[in-house]
Amino acid sequence: MKRVLLGLAPLMMFASTVTFDEALQEAFANNNELKAKKLNVEMAKQDLAKAKSFDFGRLFVAEDITKTNNALYVFGNKLSTREATFRDFGMADQQKGLDYEPRDLNFPKARVNYNTKVVYEAPIFTGFKIKYAKEIAKLQIKAKEFKYNRDKNSLAIEVLKAYNGAVAAKYFIKALEVAKQTTTSFVTMTNNLFNQGMIVKSDVLSAEARNSDVDAKMIEAKNQYNLALAYLRFLTGKNDITDVKGFKIIISPESDLTTLQKEALNNRNDIKWMNENVRTMSKKVKMDENIKYPTAGAHIEYGQNDNQPGFNRNKDYYLLAANITYNFINAGDTEELEKSKIQANQTALYYKHMKNGIKVDVEQKLLNLKAKTSIIEVKIKNRDLAKSVLNQYKEMYKNGLVNIAILLMKQAESQKADAELIKAKYDQAIAAAELELAIGSSILKENKWKRF
Repeated sequence: MKRVLLGLAPLMMFASTVTFDEALQEAFANNNELKAKKLNVEMAKQDLAKAKSFDFGRLFVAEDITKTNNALYVFGNKLSTREATFRDFGMADQQKGLDYEPRDLNFPKARVNYNTKVVYEAPIFTGFKIKYAKEIAKLQIKAKEFKYNRDKNSLAIEVLKAYNGAVAAKYFIKALEVAKQTTTSFVTMTNNLFNQGMIVKSDVLSAEARNSDVDAKMIEAKNQYNLALAYLRFLTGKNDITDVKGFKIIISPESDLTTLQKEALNNRNDIKWMNENVRTMSKKVKMDENIKYPTAGAHIEYGQNDNQPGFNRNKDYYLLAANITYNFINAGDTEELEKSKIQANQTALYYKHMKNGIKVDVEQKLLNLKAKTSIIEVKIKNRDLAKSVLNQYKEMYKNGLVNIAILLMKQAESQKADAELIKAKYDQAIAAAELELAIGSSILKENKWKRF
């Protein structure tokens, strides 16, 4: 016996019975899919950082190496004929005794030129494009956060279904344990009556068959329980879950419809997400309207031109430039602006449609919860009646007033009534969760309305 207990000790150390709230906290902390979806928010933040970086312009270092025998391009920049003829490289070569006229633009030998430069380019005015790009990025961060919260609540519903599914399977097992006691008592009773010569052998065999049928259903119920726990462990990332407690019901069916609809429009993350998309598209239209404005930029450059690599202060130069551009005709810009206006109008229409759909969704979910709750009262009554009828038929069978087939039929009806009540409680729990999701409230909250 001690060896058996020692063998079970490691299993008992890592076994865990969880409530729904505990399971949900574990899912929020450990679920890898939810973690992956949260990264969409981080990516949106990087889009904002990128948009902000455009304010600072562009700073870069460049090295241009050219090889040519054309004086116009020797220094990496096209020169005038006069400049190319009288640059110091030409005069110097003539002084060295090379046989050609300075005005000749082609040299007997190709020359290599190194142009090293540091360049800073900055936007001065972009027609408000950068401004609206930053505003759009900020709105999309909010939109992604609302989308993440929606995904979080969807995970909560999935955990609730898995949790209550495990609870239902657990209650099925308990109901079958009671049924097993009943059918075992039938086997004992029929054997006693057969030994007394009061019934035939077929009655005993019928009772044994029903007893065996309950064993088969027990195996199936335990398998369903293990499957539900396995899925719950997957969702929560908690591998030591071995048991659950009672059904979790999170909202009363007596709630007021109008109040719930208002709450849904204020709280639901999908409507908030859609509203941010409406605002985003409005900003997108304003950003695309930059075609109405000129753009201006600055260019600052410092570097050197030389036929040798390295730095030579005698060959350095600087360049300051400003640019203003106004596009009178730029193919596609007007069409893109009109497309943005259409998309903005389309998004606004979807937003209005979603608001109406949410009201209907809340009403349907509330009606469904009320129906499921009412069904439970009927199922409880049916279960109690079935048990009473079974007890009466058991006494009638002992007195020879009914045959074994009728008694076993009444036992099956009682067993079915137990199963239907458990199923009704599960359906009520799921209906309550779906209503909670429809109104946009957090599933993870303390609600003591009802617990089975």
